[in-house]
Amino acid sequence: QVQLVESGGGLVQAGGSLRLSCVVSGKIGSINAMGWYRQAPGKKRELVAAMPVGSTMRGRPNYADSVKGRFTISRDNANNTVYLQMDSLKPEDTAVYYCNAEAYRPYQEYWGQGTQVTVSS
Repeated sequence: QVQLVESGGGLVQAGGSLRLSCVVSGKIGSINAMGWYRQAPGKKRELVAAMPVGSTMRGRPNYADSVKGRFTISRDNANNTVYLQMDSLKPEDTAVYYCNAEAYRPYQEYWGQGTQVTVSS
């Protein structure tokens, strides 16, 4: 099992920044990819950013078109933490943000509890 705990959400004015953190615990070695998703009221959950992890995984992070150039996903292996740096925030970025982890063999998916991000205009 893998446990994910997010933090860092809050209220910010448009143009501001926030950094979300996701602390990972449990069977960390089984994880192949980490990502951030978000879900706004009345909308489907959508991918924001994702990156491959693990010693055998290579590749660049990928981002939703709506956040490219503004958001950055990164990880701190020493602290088992994945971050989402969010700059130039817009009101349309308002949503609950969820940390996600995937293991491929066998396939398993894990979610954090979510953290609210609210951007005021």
